[in-house]
Amino acid sequence: MKPQILFRKVHHWGSIFVALPLMLMIGAGIFLMLKKEITWIQPQTIEGSQTGVPLLTVAQMFEAAKKASEAGFASWDDLDRLDFKPGKGVAKFVGHNNWEVQVDTHTGELLQVSFRRSDIIESLHDGSFFSDGIKLYLFLPAGIGLFILWCTGLYLFFLPHLKNRQKAHQKNNQKNQQKTLTTQKKKNPGTAADATVKGARQPAE
Repeated sequence: MKPQILFRKVHHWGSIFVALPLMLMIGAGIFLMLKKEITWIQPQTIEGSQTGVPLLTVAQMFEAAKKASEAGFASWDDLDRLDFKPGKGVAKFVGHNNWEVQVDTHTGELLQVSFRRSDIIESLHDGSFFSDGIKLYLFLPAGIGLFILWCTGLYLFFLPHLKNRQKAHQKNNQKNQQKTLTTQKKKNPGTAADATVKGARQPAE
């Protein structure tokens, strides 16, 4: 099978296989690129009263975060992670339920309590929202398939241009050869005639 035909079939059937996972990956990726601009996706970081080394301990800040009833923090087991922003004087307590509580690292004041959707969107982007198996055996092959589609698509796109360039190059070579022959005939008009005379038989005396 010619490479061109094989790549067309791979491009055709491969696009169907990766269609649904790629729809989620691309859509979620667009949202993630806008997470700093849209607070609905990721809450804006509120600056604390001071920057630098926190005056409060992590335990004290967590006790302050527990006051946010919406987040429902009862113990350390409820936390997914803790993000420190020393340059803004804030600590972000993020729960497994995707609620985020921002606490001033110097005063313990609750700066903001918001629902964080960026983590959910990120899990949709890589497929871990469904399960680790779906991530590894569906979304990962879909990503590899997208790379193959990209390669075959480039091949199919540039192949006609390459063939047209080769044809044009051959035509130019033929034209150049014809011009060279024409120029030689003009410079030596007797060459062809002399060759004919030399090749003919001399009449008998």
